[in-house]
Amino acid sequence: MMNKHIELGIINSLKVNRITEPGAYLMSCDEEEILLPNAYLTDDIKLDCIIDVFVYKDSEDRLVSTTLIPHAMKNEFAFLKVVDIASFGAFVDFGLVKDLLIPKNKQRSIFRVGNYKIIKIIEDTKTNRLIGSEKFILNHKVSGFTQNDEIDILVFFKTPLGFKVIVNNEYEGLIYHNEIFQNVEVGFKTKAYVKLLREDGKFDVSLQKIATQDNQVNEDKVLEILKQNDGLLYFTYKSDALDIKNTFGISKKMYKATLTKLINSKKIILEKDHILINS
Repeated sequence: MMNKHIELGIINSLKVNRITEPGAYLMSCDEEEILLPNAYLTDDIKLDCIIDVFVYKDSEDRLVSTTLIPHAMKNEFAFLKVVDIASFGAFVDFGLVKDLLIPKNKQRSIFRVGNYKIIKIIEDTKTNRLIGSEKFILNHKVSGFTQNDEIDILVFFKTPLGFKVIVNNEYEGLIYHNEIFQNVEVGFKTKAYVKLLREDGKFDVSLQKIATQDNQVNEDKVLEILKQNDGLLYFTYKSDALDIKNTFGISKKMYKATLTKLINSKKIILEKDHILINS
């Protein structure tokens, strides 16, 4: 469906209205036009076809479109690399030909070329250009979520308790260190699940579905890893928690519960110093 209006900072669906020397002019339903430069034209772009483009402003402050997809849209967050420093701000790789400016007054830490920063893409109210900001406030008025709802998270800060995450580009959540069984660091982006909605309006987040942490998922995982090791592994109830985490990707508590279920169902056999598939 075509866009009613051309909108800055997001993907627009627009109709090819005319093709000229500098490129194709695309049109929204209200008949506003925008240029798609020749560099982005392909053989399948014809008159009257509808194409998806990202809209931003060029160096001359004109609206322009591209078929390239940036690392984030307006009002979204991304982990972006600093590529240049100027007296008035810093530039990060945005995924487009034109880098994204982070003005000095939108920075809260020291920017150096090669660093990566958590940045929110916003529209500057004075210039109506897209800029980035390292300063942001997350929404603590959470509603409409229940346990095990799937969410998108971006890790933005490490604390003594765990990792703070941005949930669905809007809310704040926390994954506790003792519930992480994979490599996680600032900039890590993935799907996750709501564990708990706290009274302060923040999320407790889990990288695994709560209902599956001690059931069939882990049983299948343990059995599959056993099969990959010729049906035998030197693990028991007394195995080291770190070894369990590195091998099976689950906590020792979940591993022991899974082991009990597999033994009771006679799918595996527990010996003095190892487990093996019951064939």
